[in-house]
Amino acid sequence: MSETSPKLRAELEGIPTYKPGKPAAAGGPAAYKLSSNENPYPPLPGVMETVAASASAFNRYPDMACTALTAELAERFGVPASHVATGTGSVGVAQQLLQATSGPGDEVIYAWRSFEAYPIITRISGAASVQVPLTPGDVHDLDAMADAITDRTRLIFVCNPNNPTGTVVRRSELERFLDRVPGDVLVVLDEAYREFIRDTEVPDGVEIYRERRNVCVLRTFSKAYGLAGLRVGFAIAHEPVAAALRKTAVPFGVSQIAQDAAVASLRAEDELIGRVGSLVCERNRVMDALRTQGWTVPETQANFVWLRLGESTVPFAQACEQAGVVVRPFPGEGVRVTIGETEANDIFLKVTEGFRKGV
Repeated sequence: MSETSPKLRAELEGIPTYKPGKPAAAGGPAAYKLSSNENPYPPLPGVMETVAASASAFNRYPDMACTALTAELAERFGVPASHVATGTGSVGVAQQLLQATSGPGDEVIYAWRSFEAYPIITRISGAASVQVPLTPGDVHDLDAMADAITDRTRLIFVCNPNNPTGTVVRRSELERFLDRVPGDVLVVLDEAYREFIRDTEVPDGVEIYRERRNVCVLRTFSKAYGLAGLRVGFAIAHEPVAAALRKTAVPFGVSQIAQDAAVASLRAEDELIGRVGSLVCERNRVMDALRTQGWTVPETQANFVWLRLGESTVPFAQACEQAGVVVRPFPGEGVRVTIGETEANDIFLKVTEGFRKGV
């Protein structure tokens, strides 16, 4: 047998594996998972029935064009169907965008810390990451991001709200930033948590896209809609970006079950609004409690909160797990904690109170 191995791309060396939120261990002390920003509610009304009916035909390939879902999204957002592209979650679509725009010698700009998939998918494309530190308030530094643009820049991610800090970019600062971006650089507004925003100064990315041909909006069914396990997301973008996304899509990547569940979820809008409203109220309760305890917490517009803990990050995460909840630690930086069931949030708040007092 030959001792040589197949040659692999050099760009893959040193790329970290994406780390999902740790699950609650079966039989362990942690009963609640607050580490993946999942929706604690079950699927919306009518979705389970739709999924069951769709499952009877999964011996067949799905509709590769996602025709029904694309039509539903086009009507929902008032855009041409040709401006809609679907994929395996918004992160799957983000990777397609990099395949379409960036390669060796190119640069991709994003804030840091932000969504941890950005550096991974950028390196896979062969492009170089340009990470621009957040402000001391854990917000995108758009002026510094604009200053970082060079003739090698091909794509810029703006995560709004930002994952994992929950902070937002408001309309005036975003418009000012976009005015500085060359028209041949694609700006991707990653709005995975859009439904949880209550700050009226935060623009809807779809409205921004209507006015600017170099803006693409990412959305997902994983968070507010509660379809994280089915992997379906989408982009709204002008041609030729949307066409490029269809070219780079994995054939049959979005299952028929996922497509049908997404359509059914879009049609359960009233119930969705109620559930999201309940989670926002719970988010506000958690934020108020943390501040009462003396924590300095950035204002979040997502379904999670961010505690900057530095070297105390891992001990805090361990304390949470022992108490019964799993959170998402970023060692040396902080923890991101999903707003989950009331019981889970109460356990988390009990840990923060004790940790603050040094118990």
